[in-house]
Amino acid sequence: MSENHIEELALEANSGGEFETTPVPTSKLKGWKSFLGMYAGEHAAGTEFMIGPLFLAAGASLKDLLLGLFIGNVLAILTWRYIVAPIAVSKKLTLYYQLEKIAGKHLVKVYNVVNGVLFCFLAGAMITVSASAVGIPFDINFSVPENIFGLSTPAFSMIVIIVGVVMTVVAAAGYNTVSKFANIAAPWMIVVFAACGISALTQMEVTSWDSLLTEWDKGVGVVQSVSGKVDFGFWKIVIFSWLCNAAMHFGMADLSIMRFAKDTRAGWGPSIGMFLGHYMAWICASFMLAAQIKLTGDISANPGALAWSVVGWTGIICVIIAGWTTANPTIYRAGLAFQSLFPSKAKSYSGVILAGVVATAAGIFPSLSGKLLDFVGLYGTILGPMGGVIFVNHYLAKKMNFTEDYADQKGTGFNVAVLLAWVLPVALGLYFIFAKDLFPAYAVIPCWIASSLLYVMIMKLQKS
Repeated sequence: MSENHIEELALEANSGGEFETTPVPTSKLKGWKSFLGMYAGEHAAGTEFMIGPLFLAAGASLKDLLLGLFIGNVLAILTWRYIVAPIAVSKKLTLYYQLEKIAGKHLVKVYNVVNGVLFCFLAGAMITVSASAVGIPFDINFSVPENIFGLSTPAFSMIVIIVGVVMTVVAAAGYNTVSKFANIAAPWMIVVFAACGISALTQMEVTSWDSLLTEWDKGVGVVQSVSGKVDFGFWKIVIFSWLCNAAMHFGMADLSIMRFAKDTRAGWGPSIGMFLGHYMAWICASFMLAAQIKLTGDISANPGALAWSVVGWTGIICVIIAGWTTANPTIYRAGLAFQSLFPSKAKSYSGVILAGVVATAAGIFPSLSGKLLDFVGLYGTILGPMGGVIFVNHYLAKKMNFTEDYADQKGTGFNVAVLLAWVLPVALGLYFIFAKDLFPAYAVIPCWIASSLLYVMIMKLQKS
């Protein structure tokens, strides 16, 4: 047995197999193809059943949607490939441990709690999505209360808890289990999404492009006659589709996933998820709502009911698994964030269990799943700027003559420069979002750039 292999076995034993505080050893690295199923399963999944119909409900024109989603998804893929993948392959560390080396273990715990909680809310929305489908055969309705923290029926809440427990157990089994589950489920789900779209077009009796535009505009009109007029134009679609996953790419959360990559080609892995999920699946899901409006006049975006109405039992199963394949990696990421809160001797799945509990609790509140257009931009605004700090640390520290991995090199648990570079832009961004009604996704890039520049300036001023 070689010395390198012995060292890798020791690393795996010390890290519980997940390598939270060590670089991923060579023997555990995966080829770029293994990331295709992971990203397809995550992004052709539960959120698509919720987000797709929301475009129609928000008043987007079909022409703007088709072109805007194309451009935004290309930008998202390029961000993963050229910002996240090179750092992930170079360092082979989780976001959380890499940030600990820069910010210090005390500051990173604060960030980890914020990060983990926000990811749990996203996972909770996906648990709600799966539960909406589980309830259909039992005639348990997915009712959305007006109050954002209002509960649905007791029966539906119980289904959410059961679904959340199952998802947590899978996520706790580790990255390999999450990845295998996604690879198995993704191809089938993609076919079902396409079938849902085709069936919806048939139900609307669409026979031409003009007839499709007519039905789409009718659907928009019905929704807005009830909910009020909303403008969701071309550039808003581009920015949203680019930055709805900003926490994963600009925010570097996917360092925790791509650290298992052999080379930077893994950065192209999200492409299949973007164009089969955030393009084809979003559009097909929006067609389902248009068909439902034409047939019944019902404007509610209930994922389980929408899928049931177009493809029956296949749709029910697809919604359940779709929510599952989004929630699994999200709970896994949140679990890595929470792991730093536990003693070093704690089991590697302790953080994942905590994340699953929080996500399940969030899933009990159905209104959260209907706020995804705003929520994903909000958590990108909050989490994204730390990715700017990591970017600067990796590419500019040595070139600009300040200390790389400052907290690790200086032996400090709290890097004030990171705190200021993170909190100041985020506080300003949140002010514009909540006080000035700024669309949350618009704040992501300005906050990311501001944090990057602030970190450079503060580090240079203290001559570190």
